[in-house]
Amino acid sequence: MSDETKMEVVEKKYDFPTETVELPSKGLLYPKDNPLSSGQIEMKYMTAKEEDILTNQNYIKKGIVLDKLMQSLIVSKVNYDDLVVGDKNAIMVASRILGYGKDYTFEYNGEEVTVDLSDIEPKWINEEHLVEPNTNEFKYTLPHSGTDVTFKILNNKDEKAIEAEIKGLKKINKLASPELSTRLKQMLLSVNGDDSKKTIREFVDTHFLARDSRALREHIKEIQPDMDLTFDYYPEDGDDTQENVKIPIGVTFFWPDA
Repeated sequence: MSDETKMEVVEKKYDFPTETVELPSKGLLYPKDNPLSSGQIEMKYMTAKEEDILTNQNYIKKGIVLDKLMQSLIVSKVNYDDLVVGDKNAIMVASRILGYGKDYTFEYNGEEVTVDLSDIEPKWINEEHLVEPNTNEFKYTLPHSGTDVTFKILNNKDEKAIEAEIKGLKKINKLASPELSTRLKQMLLSVNGDDSKKTIREFVDTHFLARDSRALREHIKEIQPDMDLTFDYYPEDGDDTQENVKIPIGVTFFWPDA
């Protein structure tokens, strides 16, 4: 066998197949110079290396095992921390399909249910809600106080900052439960046109009505890009009743043999 032929064999040996995943954000939440603004991401199929990640006890204890898995599967040169939650969910579903196939079997209501993960529909972003394309900024008027706010959809970097701040606050006061207010402070970009961090923090701590907070969270849930992680459930007893149920992302999602 010639050296040229040997080289060709080596190249083919490590030519892993990849798939393109469409992001629910369509790339519109990222600056134009960010590779994620293409609205697509390329991923490879899972190998034994990724199964090692899934069983890494250190990653599991730290709660970062899925992030490490998805980072390993992404082929595109992107900053993982830039990804918003809905786009991460799209990558998570794609990771499961590329690793163990599209059929996901689990127990629900005492019955064994199998869902075809390839049927999961993206909840595409609606451009009308954006202040402008390629800027992660939205406007909203709080319905009860009439306060005008702007906010963003949280990305992975924001989620890590929230987690770090919550840990710090709980070290000071173990009985504190600051999750909601900390998230709101990270989410809000301005209050009545004032974008200073001091104003935003004071507003959340002292002026943000509970019913306005709830209304904002419901609004964000409605407009943010994501994956529709629900399925239609029909009881086996012959009842015509249909339920729209959230797909349980449990231990068997990435560990089908568990």
